[in-house]
Amino acid sequence: MPEKIDFPTGSGIPASGIVAVPPGSGKAPAVVLLQEWWGLNDNIRGLVDRLAAEGFVVIAPDLFHGFVTKKADEASHRMASLDWPKAIDEIAGAVKAAATHPRSTGRVGVTGFCMGGALSFAAAANIPGLSAVAPFYGVPDVTKTDWSKVTAPIQAHFSRTDNWATPALGEKIKAKVPKMDLFVYDAEHAFVNEHRPEVYSPENAEVAWGRMVQFMREKLA
Repeated sequence: MPEKIDFPTGSGIPASGIVAVPPGSGKAPAVVLLQEWWGLNDNIRGLVDRLAAEGFVVIAPDLFHGFVTKKADEASHRMASLDWPKAIDEIAGAVKAAATHPRSTGRVGVTGFCMGGALSFAAAANIPGLSAVAPFYGVPDVTKTDWSKVTAPIQAHFSRTDNWATPALGEKIKAKVPKMDLFVYDAEHAFVNEHRPEVYSPENAEVAWGRMVQFMREKLA
């Protein structure tokens, strides 16, 4: 099970989240995993554990500071009111904590889902030193993001039917960054979330997860 972790941010404001480490005692690459708009819930905790079992040190910052909901209107409001510069500051703190963790090799990637997917793209454009970024069905404001600052390779996963993180927006981002692979799935938004049976697509989730894990292994080696 993930454990609580506290870490500093660049602004000096402390942040927190959860951390899980892979089996054994050797060094491992690290991944910062960013939450959906529901908060740091059981789904995200499960993904943190799962990714750690794949051989990574994993940190998920708690960007909602303890707030968790199952109601879409509450989640939407929370995401809409999120202080994005502060969130990026906290993500940067998590990246540094992941790089300096005793089990870490120092190489760090970022992945995230829904809101966390959008923040993954934003992290690629705002946090230097990342080795890989893998957003899932989320996009920031494309016109307000300085894509010229992106240096990390990106592997993006989109839903063909998504009305928010549309494949067309994914293509626009791909045209602006130096290295990005874009995968589009015949599935609904949030198709990796096994806690939401109405949209969960086991087959597509398995393929997308496998691609992301292999991508992180290659880029963080």
